[in-house]
Amino acid sequence: IGSSYMLKPVEELWAQVLPTEVDSLLRKEASRDKHDKAVDAHDRDATRVVSYRVPHGAAVQVYDYEKKKSRVVFGPDLVLLQPDEHFTTLNMSGGIPKQSNQIQAIALFMGPDFMTDQIVVETSDHARLSLKLSYNWHFEVNPGDQEAACRIFSTPDFVGDLCKALSSRVRGVVAQTSFDQFHKHSVDIIQESVFGRNVETNEVNDQLVFTSNNLHVTNIDIQSVEPVDQRTRDSLQKSVQLAIEITTKSQEATARQEAERLDQEARGRLERQKLSDEAEAERSRKALLELQAQSAAVESTGQATAEARALAEASKIEGEAAVKQASLQAESSTIAATASLEEQKKRQHMELDHKSKVTELE
Repeated sequence: IGSSYMLKPVEELWAQVLPTEVDSLLRKEASRDKHDKAVDAHDRDATRVVSYRVPHGAAVQVYDYEKKKSRVVFGPDLVLLQPDEHFTTLNMSGGIPKQSNQIQAIALFMGPDFMTDQIVVETSDHARLSLKLSYNWHFEVNPGDQEAACRIFSTPDFVGDLCKALSSRVRGVVAQTSFDQFHKHSVDIIQESVFGRNVETNEVNDQLVFTSNNLHVTNIDIQSVEPVDQRTRDSLQKSVQLAIEITTKSQEATARQEAERLDQEARGRLERQKLSDEAEAERSRKALLELQAQSAAVESTGQATAEARALAEASKIEGEAAVKQASLQAESSTIAATASLEEQKKRQHMELDHKSKVTELE
């Protein structure tokens, strides 16, 4: 494929005939939307090599009728058909609820993506409900492993098979559940019915794997739950309204009790603050009185001490003055006695001297 060749006089170009649905699909752009009707207006030249651009995140299976083998091409890539090769077409379910043969495609998108289905279930007390469920899914396959890659095309309508399998699981579990219990725990019941529980941990598994085509379901979104019977729907609406009213009143009562509790706590804190302030004021008043008493005591003690010191100082001065006076008087007496004695000595000496001179004269 891809080399130049010149026809001989007895040769002509060979036209590769494809099935009508394949021919029409080749003229469309690969899309996840079944309503996408974009087509190529040009007719295909049957003598040219059949080519197909595999989009990103998609896979195409090509079957060789001569070798009896299949090969899977993962996008983004360009597929060029050999003379004995043909595309594997997929007829998948579509719509809500799912209906068979709604989508025809050559390229199989690997995901992650989601599909939506609507099923009708019946509870143990014979309440019929319409569930609208959305499943998140993706294929896990190694592009280098052709055997594993071919398994994703083993189920031509994986959408219909997936929805049928999951709806069967949901119906089986809901049939054993009462309407009231399902209405309260619908999410847990549906997830457990689809994913199952781990035997060791007793927890709900995080995914469901279809080993036949390596399809993984990772999540379930419950978009709506509606009763099929009008009377059940009215009863459910009344119960929902009643539940809303009860919840509203309960919330109002809780808010009112909370407000009262906060008000009482605020009042209690205010009273405690008042008592604390009064106690602090009494302690301050007591400290002031103690300081005043100490000041008065210090003042009276200081005055008595000053008076005592003044009396002691006066007594000391008087004593010192008396001692000094006595000393002066003693000194005066001594001086007077000394002077008298000197005078007497001089008188006696003069008398002796006079007598001596008188005697000499005689």
